[in-house]
Amino acid sequence: MTAPRIIAPLKRLQGLIAPIALLLLWQLLSSLAIINPQMLPTPWAVLSKWYEYASSGELPSDAVASLARVLGGFAIGTVLALPLGLMMGASQRAYSFFNPLVQIIRPIPPIAYIPLAILWFGIGNPPAYFLIAIGAFFPVLMNTIAGVRHVDSIYIRAARNLGANRATLFRRVMLPAATPYILTGMRIGMGTAFIVVIVAEMIAVNSGLGYRILEAREYFWSDKIIAGMLSIGLIGLAIDSAMNALNNRLLRWHRGIEN
Repeated sequence: MTAPRIIAPLKRLQGLIAPIALLLLWQLLSSLAIINPQMLPTPWAVLSKWYEYASSGELPSDAVASLARVLGGFAIGTVLALPLGLMMGASQRAYSFFNPLVQIIRPIPPIAYIPLAILWFGIGNPPAYFLIAIGAFFPVLMNTIAGVRHVDSIYIRAARNLGANRATLFRRVMLPAATPYILTGMRIGMGTAFIVVIVAEMIAVNSGLGYRILEAREYFWSDKIIAGMLSIGLIGLAIDSAMNALNNRLLRWHRGIEN
C-alpha cells in the first residue's frame, strides 16, 4: 500500500522536469548575455513584471474577461454543434445533405472571419463570441459525428434483437457509446476557443489578456508580453486539467479509463 502512494506523486513530478530545464536554459542564456535582454528578458525580470501585473489588479481583471469570453463562445459553439452532429451521425440523409457545406466551411480559420465579425457585430464582446463559437463549433461537431457513426454494430444489433425502437436505440445505445468522442471534441474545442479569444482580443475588444499583450508590444515591454503569455498558458493548463478530470469521472464506465 505504501509503494503506490509514493510512486503516484513521483509520476506527477515528472511533468515538472521539462519546464524546469527550460527555465534553467533560459536563465543560462540570459546570464551569459547570449540573448539580448530586451528581446528575451531574464526569468526573474518576467516574474517581477508578472507580480506587478497581478498586484495592480490588471491580471485578474484581464483573466476574468478572457475566461468569460471563452466560456460564452464555447457554450454557443457547443450548443449549435451537438444537435447537428448527432443528427448527421445518426441519419445518412442528414449527413449527405449537410456534409458538403460543413467540409467547405470547416477549413476556413476563425481568424479569416475577423473582418466580417467586426462588420456584422461592431467592436466589443459580440464579435469575440462569434469568433470563439466558430473555433469551438467544428471540433465538437466532427467528433460528435465520428462518435455516433462509429458505434459498434454489435451493440445496435443486440438492441434491435431486444426490441429497441429507433428512439430508444439512439438514446440508450448510440449516444452513450459516442460520449467519449463527444467529450474529446469538447476538450479540443475548449483549447481552440482559448486560442481564438487571444486573437479576437487583439483586434475587437479593449480588455483581456490578448489586448494586454498587444498593448505591451506597442511599448516594447517584452517582460509583460511574456508574463501575459505565461498567464495564458497557466489558465489553459488549468482548464484542460479540469476538463480531463471531468472526462475521466464521466467515463469511469469506459474500458479505456482506469479507475
